[in-house]
Amino acid sequence: MARARTKNTPFDFDNAAPGSPGPDGSPVIDTFVTDSGIPGVETRSPQGLRTFTFPLAAIRRQPVSQVIPPPPEASPKRRPARVARMLALAHDLQAKLDRGEYPDQATLAAQLGFTRGRLSKLLDLTLLAPDIQEEVLHLKAVDGVESLAERDLHEIARWPAWADQRKVWSSIRPAGRIPV
Repeated sequence: MARARTKNTPFDFDNAAPGSPGPDGSPVIDTFVTDSGIPGVETRSPQGLRTFTFPLAAIRRQPVSQVIPPPPEASPKRRPARVARMLALAHDLQAKLDRGEYPDQATLAAQLGFTRGRLSKLLDLTLLAPDIQEEVLHLKAVDGVESLAERDLHEIARWPAWADQRKVWSSIRPAGRIPV
């Protein structure tokens, strides 16, 4: 049988049992221990009010602080560069023209919603030297920053000889400017 406590006797949180009188005299419903190791009891008054009680001395001993870790460092977001996607699109469109899926560039441009001039400039990218195309296809945009503008590639593509294209490419692509 639960022993009644007097007013001067401190409540024993460690040995409280369900059904025994709690610190406020209401029956103990449950006992628990918080994450920081503080014991507590849940009581319910005759009116149905739930009360959670902790020993004041234990709460005062525990420092009230919460350590919030810093957010993890976000790794840079990498995606294929826009010029790499445009070069891949140019090869895809050129392949469709070569297979005869479209009778001419004007029909293809109309189907895509491009002007004939835009489609022609896009297809000119397929005339770049193969080694330049390979480098361009491996370019990345890091955190939304593009490494090369498409107009720079058009400057190179207008040279008919690949040797000339490589000279212009080496001047546009100095070491460290374009992350590969």
